[in-house]
Amino acid sequence: MSGTGSSAASPRSAAEYRIEDLAHASGATVRTIRAYQDRGLLPTAERRGRANVYRDTHLARLRQIADLLDRGYTLASIKELLEAWDTGRGLGGVLGLVAEVHGPWTDEQAGRISRDELHARFGGAQDDQAVAEAVELGVLERVPGRDDEFLVPSPQELSVAVELHAAGVPLAAISVHLRELRGQVEHMASRFLEFTTEHVFARYLGHRPPTDTDAAEAAALVRRLRPLAQQTVDAELARAMRTFAPRHLQRHLGADAPADSDSSTSEQPFVRLPVETMRAVQRMVGPQNVAAFVAAAAEREVQTRTLDALASSHIKTRQVDQMG
Repeated sequence: MSGTGSSAASPRSAAEYRIEDLAHASGATVRTIRAYQDRGLLPTAERRGRANVYRDTHLARLRQIADLLDRGYTLASIKELLEAWDTGRGLGGVLGLVAEVHGPWTDEQAGRISRDELHARFGGAQDDQAVAEAVELGVLERVPGRDDEFLVPSPQELSVAVELHAAGVPLAAISVHLRELRGQVEHMASRFLEFTTEHVFARYLGHRPPTDTDAAEAAALVRRLRPLAQQTVDAELARAMRTFAPRHLQRHLGADAPADSDSSTSEQPFVRLPVETMRAVQRMVGPQNVAAFVAAAAEREVQTRTLDALASSHIKTRQVDQMG
C-alpha cells in the first residue's frame, strides 16, 4: 500500500492507493481492476492530476467481488447485488444468506491422513489406482506440496469404505457403489431444495436481489431447516431397511413364506439387471421412476409376446382349416 498524500498526513486520514498498490492489496490484477470499472462493478476512482486515487471502499468492494466469485456467482449477478447496495437496498442480509447457504451442512470435522496410514487401514497393500479414484470422488483431497498426506472431508465416509473393504468388498466395487449412491442422493437434495424453495423461500426471493430484510429472514430459515434434509433421509432409510432387510435375509436363507401368507401377494423373484442398464434407465426417467419403468417395460414385453403367440396360433389354425 502506498499513499499519495504527504508523509506528514494525519494517521486518521483515509488510506489512498495507486492502482498498482490497490492490485497488490486486493490480490487482483491491474487489468482486472480496470475491467471491473468498465463493467460498473467498481466505483470510479478520484482523479488527482494525472493519477487515479483509490480508497478503502474500493479495496472492500474488490474483496466482496472476489468472495462472491469464489462462491460461484457470475459477474452479472454480482453487479445486481452491488447495485442494490449502492441504491440503499442493503447487501448485509444478502451476504449473510450467501454465507449461510455456503456454510457447512454437517457437524462432522474434516481430518487428515498420511499415505502410509491410508494403506494400513485398507490392509497394507499399496493401491495407487484406488487412491486416485478416491481423490476423483472427493473422498480424499490432495494437500498442496504434500504427496504423502491427504485431507479427508468426511472421516465417516472413509470409515465406511474401510469397514466394507475389511468385510470383503473390493475397492473397485465400493467406488461403483458410491457413484450410484451419490447420484441418488444428489437427486434427493435437488428435490428437497425445489420443495422448500416453492413452499418456503419463494416469498423471500421474489426480488432480484432480495431486500436486506427478506434475505436476513431467509438466512435464519436456512439455519432452522438445515438439519431437516438429513433427518428426513435418516428416518426414511431406517424405515426402508426395516422393510427390506428381513425380506432380503429370508430370500437368501431360502426360508418358506409364513403358512398364512397369501400366495398372490408373496414376494416375486429378485432380478439383477446390469449396472450400465440401470444407469441408462436412471438418466432417462430419474432414480425415483426406475422401478416403475422396468415393471412397465417387462409388462409390455409380456403383452407383446402374448399377442405374437395368439397371432401365430391363429395363423396356424387357419392354415390347418384351409388344408382340411
